[in-house]
Amino acid sequence: MTDTDSAALLAAYDAQLRRDAEVPSALSVTELGPLVLATYLGGRGFITYRTLDTDAGPATKESVRELVTAALEHYRRDPGVLTVEWKTRGHDHAPGLHEALVAAGFEPEECESVMVGDAALLAVDVDLPEGVVVRRVTDEEDVRRMLAMQAEVFGDSPGDAAAHEEEVLHRLRTRDDMEMWVAECDGEVVSAGRLEPVAGTEFAGVWGGATRPEWRGRGIYRALTAARARSAIGHGKRFLHSDSTEFSRPILERSGLVRVTTTTPYEWTRPIPVDRMTRAHPADAAR
Repeated sequence: MTDTDSAALLAAYDAQLRRDAEVPSALSVTELGPLVLATYLGGRGFITYRTLDTDAGPATKESVRELVTAALEHYRRDPGVLTVEWKTRGHDHAPGLHEALVAAGFEPEECESVMVGDAALLAVDVDLPEGVVVRRVTDEEDVRRMLAMQAEVFGDSPGDAAAHEEEVLHRLRTRDDMEMWVAECDGEVVSAGRLEPVAGTEFAGVWGGATRPEWRGRGIYRALTAARARSAIGHGKRFLHSDSTEFSRPILERSGLVRVTTTTPYEWTRPIPVDRMTRAHPADAAR
């Protein structure tokens, strides 16, 4: 892969996968200058954009700080929004963004690699351990088992896991733009991930990849990704993309996908009112 090829993949990613393409399942979407502010089930807000430049000109520290302030105020006015994610990309021109987000109460989370490449590179045959089967699941009970395994592997809190389950099941019931895939052995979900073909683009996303620790290093995640790649091609998609942790990035790189940039989510959590914190039963203090 040459630098020119990598630049072309990044250009396609920026042009096709940012802004509206990121929020198809949102309950509501509001534009604020260059920003897209989405709200989802479970009280989750999400902020994205293709550029932080405004009609007044290129982004500056002052203009970026004003956008952060205005975006957060938008969500503060809605008491139903409990958390807000601001999605950053490492290659953006974003002067002072980190400082503005931290000053507003956002906390940076783990930096991930944005991987992009030809789906055909991953749609290969992979030998599985004896007894392991890869399949797409559509039954809600199967999906719940899949989500429970992912929440366990990712270390999600019970509240976050329940909110995510609610959002996923609502989307599966009301839309037809996501596939759920699992690897199982003797009825146990040992690896899982989803495929999201992006309407109006050449891309499909591979998301939520999780494998139980005791099953890693045996080709299962590669086989799960290969199955999703074949499905993506069946949907007429040319490219795959993924925000990858250091667990999945090397696997995708070995298959030929390219790290075109990085992404770091910053998360704001609505403070708990003091009066609500003091309503606990007095006996709770002794527990």
